[in-house]
Formats: sequence, C-alpha cells, structure tokens
Amino acid sequence: MAEKERLDMFCYQCSQTARGTGCTVKGVCGKEPTVARLQDNLLIATKGMAAYLYHARELGYTDTEIDAFLERVFYSTFTNVNFDAEDLVRLAVEAGEMNVRTMRLLKKAHIETYGEPEPTDVQTGTAKGRSIIATGHGLKALEELLKQTEGTGINVYTHSELLPAHGYPGLKKYKHLVGNLGISWRDQRNLFSRYPVTILGTSNCVLIPREEYRDRMFTTGPARLPGVQHIAGYDYIPVIKKAKSLPELEEKPGDVVLPTGFSKSVVLSLRDKIKQLVEAGKIRHFFLVGGCDSPLKKMEYYREFVRRLPQDTVVLTLGCGKFRINDLDLGEVEGIPRLIDLGQCNDAIVAIDIATALAEVFGVGINELPLTIVLSWMEQKAVAILWSLFALGIKGIYLGPIVPAWVNDDILKVLKEEYDLRLIGDPEEDIKQIFNRRC
Repeated sequence: MAEKERLDMFCYQCSQTARGTGCTVKGVCGKEPTVARLQDNLLIATKGMAAYLYHARELGYTDTEIDAFLERVFYSTFTNVNFDAEDLVRLAVEAGEMNVRTMRLLKKAHIETYGEPEPTDVQTGTAKGRSIIATGHGLKALEELLKQTEGTGINVYTHSELLPAHGYPGLKKYKHLVGNLGISWRDQRNLFSRYPVTILGTSNCVLIPREEYRDRMFTTGPARLPGVQHIAGYDYIPVIKKAKSLPELEEKPGDVVLPTGFSKSVVLSLRDKIKQLVEAGKIRHFFLVGGCDSPLKKMEYYREFVRRLPQDTVVLTLGCGKFRINDLDLGEVEGIPRLIDLGQCNDAIVAIDIATALAEVFGVGINELPLTIVLSWMEQKAVAILWSLFALGIKGIYLGPIVPAWVNDDILKVLKEEYDLRLIGDPEEDIKQIFNRRC
C-alpha cells in the first residue's frame, strides 16, 4: 500500500520538494495526490487546446475569452493556489467547454480559408517524379508548400493527420498534391527511410529521425528536431532545393484508396435518408471510432472492433487513429458509406455537431441516439477532446488503449459514476454489451 501511495503522485515544482527531489506520497505543502493529478490533467488538456489555437492563429483567427481561460487555468496549477479537488474537476469540465469553442474556431478558420471539405478518394501509391512528404496537422504550412512547388514538377504527398487536406477545395485544386503515403505518425521512421524524398514536419507528431534521412528532413512552425534544419517562416526554398537533388519515385499505384472529406454539411445533407434507414431498421447503430494512434499492441482492438461490427452499422472516424481502420472496405447501406472519415482530431467538433443535429432529427437527447463513441487516446489533444465530450454530457464512452496515467482510482471512480466511462476490453464482448444496453 505504501508503494502504491508513493507512485500516486510526483510533484517537484517548488523548493519545499521532499528531500529536494520530489513529493511522491503527499505534498509538503499539503497537496493530496488526487489534487496533483487533477492539476496534471488540466495542464495536459490545455496543452491540447493550445495546439488547436496555434493553427487557428496561423490563419488569423483568435479568441480573447479562450486566451483568458488559459491564463486562469495555468495560474490555478501554481504552488499554493488551488487545493480544491472539486474545483479542479469543475475547471476540467470548463476546459472541455472551452475546447469545443477552440475546435469550432479552428474549423471556421479552415472552412473560410480552404472551403467546405467534400468527399474525396485519395491515392496511396506513388506517381513518377521528385517528391516531398508533408506530415503533421498544419494546413497553412501545406498550402504554402503547394504554392511554392506549383509548376516545379515536384509532387507533394500528405502523411498521417494531413490526409484530410485532400478534401478541402482550396488545397485539392493543386494537381501536384498527388496522394497520401503511409499511415499514422508511428510509421514515419520506416516510411521516410524507404522513400528518397524530402520531408516537412509541420506540427506535433514528428519523431527524432534516423540518420539515413536526417539531412532531407525539415521542420516548420512549432516542430523542432535535433540536427534537422528548421524553417522559421514559410519560405520553403531549402526544402524544394533538396527535393530537386533527390531521385525520382517510380510510378507505383497503391493497393487501397482512402476516402476522406466528409464535412458536416455533406453528412447532414443525408439526414432524411439516414432517418428513413434507421426507422426502417436498415441502420441499427452508429459508432464513432477514432482518436489518436499509438504503437501499443492494445491498439489492435480498434481494427478488430470495426471488423466485427454487423452490416447494419455505420462507422464515423477521425484523428490519426483512423489509420487502424480506414483501409477496410465496409461497403454501404443503400448509398450511405459504412465508413465516414470526418477529418483531423480537431474535427471532433464536426462529429459533435452531426450528433447534435441527428438528435434533433430523431427528437431525442444525444445520449438516446443509437450512437456509441469508442475513443483511442495518446496525448494532450485527445484529453482535451475527452473533457469536451464530458462537458457536453455525453455518457457511455469506451476509452483505450490504456487508462490515462493521470487517472488514479479516485478519479476513475468519479468518471465512471458521473459519465459512465467504460474501458475497452474484448472487442466481441464490448459489441455485445453495447447492443444489449440498447435493447
């Protein structure tokens, strides 16, 4: 028991720190382990919000109310400021509300800048020619790269969370945006080693490179890597120059075509047909399966879960977790695709707006919809989204691949009691449980 208590917190933010190393049982200041963990949770969630705000600000969109909230939250985690666990939970819920506002701001920025996404099939093989792979989340960085490479004979590929860029009219108009290579961020070391191309990392999810491609990788925006040239603004001349010095890729079509670009307006244009199919019993249930990918073996759960779903179900997906399932051919239900890619992780706001609109169509609350959310989490943005869902009162979420490390037994108990949070288990058993609860 004593060992468990020692591992239940770690705080080293002030000079009172036990033995000058870290408080691991209880803070010298009196801070309880659960309070320390709730402070960590707040910092994690607000870091996720900051990433979305960064990309919105790149496009000229800001919100002073969100900025003021971040200041208040950061201050609340100082030494000797807030020891109230209930208030820290309230702040976490408020962070969820503010993250909804943040995601909505970024979605507005993307649509007003690049247009409403439209369904698009994305090639996964290579076209003949010299090439650049852009990875990360930065649509602004990708746009600038496309502008500067237009007419140069260089092809541009997306990787990971930039796949949804192909659905935006303002980006897909560039004919040399030819496809998507690889899967989520976790494959980049193998992918970048395999192809003799230049790589541009535009945001988080870059990995320290292998030596064989370090000299042809560049970063921009917030990303930095040791020994990798950083582009401080949007002048990608060094990236283009390096690409021109490398061999051409072969023409080699991919084995699959990835669908993307299902915006809120596209999905809701089908609302009447969806209602008809649900009432006729041809669509029994909707699942939102998405979030972050990670290299953990337990992530295999999500693919197996989707593969086992019956044919009268529809799967919405978003975030890089979709690369666990987006190569599956699930077919259609009378013209409604059974696999619908809504976009990047920040496009969770699209899923929220779709669910809210469908609840209105069916005249029920959002928790009464035939909808189950099955999330995978890896890092800070996923935590921000999780609190957004809690703030909206959404219950019965399945979460994996592991319990977040900031969650102790006390916090998990509250999340289960207040929000009916469920941890993923066996895919087949979880599917049975979901349908049994609906009967």
